[in-house]
Amino acid sequence: MNAVNLKEKLSLFKEQWTPKIIGELNGQQVKLAKLQGEFVWHDHKDEDELFYVIKGQLIIELRDKTITLNEGDLYIVPRGVAHKPIAHEEVHIMLFEPAVIKHTGDVQHEITKEQLDWI
Repeated sequence: MNAVNLKEKLSLFKEQWTPKIIGELNGQQVKLAKLQGEFVWHDHKDEDELFYVIKGQLIIELRDKTITLNEGDLYIVPRGVAHKPIAHEEVHIMLFEPAVIKHTGDVQHEITKEQLDWI
C-alpha cells in the first residue's frame, strides 16, 4: 500500500453526502466526504461513527445538544444515538466507521447510498 494524500483524494470527486472509501483496517473503513446542507436524522444501531473535519465547520445535531466541529476537530457519535450533520458551507471530512455500516442507518432517503466507491 502507498501513502494516501488526502488533498489529492478530495480532488477526485465533487459529489456531496457521498463518502468515498480510501482505506480499510480491522473491519473499519476510512472514508472522505464533502458535505453541504443538511443530512437526514438517522442512527446506527450497532456502530459508532467518527467524524474528523479536514476543512470547514460541521454541526452535528443530537436530540439533546449540538456539537460544533471546526478544522482539526473530531467527534465520535456513539452507536444508537440519533444525529443530523449540517454544513452551512462545503465541509471536507474523514470518517472512520465499520465496513458494515449503512449510509443513513435504517432510514431510506433519496440521498441514501447502498454502495460506496473506492478512490
